[in-house]
Amino acid sequence: MTGDWYERVSAVWASAGEMAEHDVVAAIDELVAERGPDDPAAVFEAASARDYAGLESEAEPLYRRAIELGLDDAVLPRAVIQLASTLRNLGKPNESVRLLEDLLQVHPSDEWTGPAAAFLALALTSRGDERDAASVALAALADYLPVYSASVRGYAIELASQG
Repeated sequence: MTGDWYERVSAVWASAGEMAEHDVVAAIDELVAERGPDDPAAVFEAASARDYAGLESEAEPLYRRAIELGLDDAVLPRAVIQLASTLRNLGKPNESVRLLEDLLQVHPSDEWTGPAAAFLALALTSRGDERDAASVALAALADYLPVYSASVRGYAIELASQG
């Protein structure tokens, strides 16, 4: 039943671009109802659907609840990134920055580093710290450059030290 539930959730997300936003929320909510209000994966999906539909003020407490309930290690970084993005969109860039910096402490060099850094750069920009945002973005990008990675990383550090 659990695997089937995840497959059905994935199917909704796969077709989301062809659906009205409120229909995505309704479809996810129908699946969430099968799991109950204390299932962290279900609460996370409810938050994600609202975020997708531009209902950030509804998504924020759901993301917090899903994290509090204990998401597994495969989903937790996504939830933190999505909560941080939602907070930035709600005009709370300081909390967004804090969450993303904390996430980067836990994931300094893995598949979550790039996404967390990208959203941290956005949050820093929203906070008015464009130099720091450029530094974060360049440092993350340096890992993906076939050449000049050391130079770009050095310039990223130089930018951060000028702030």
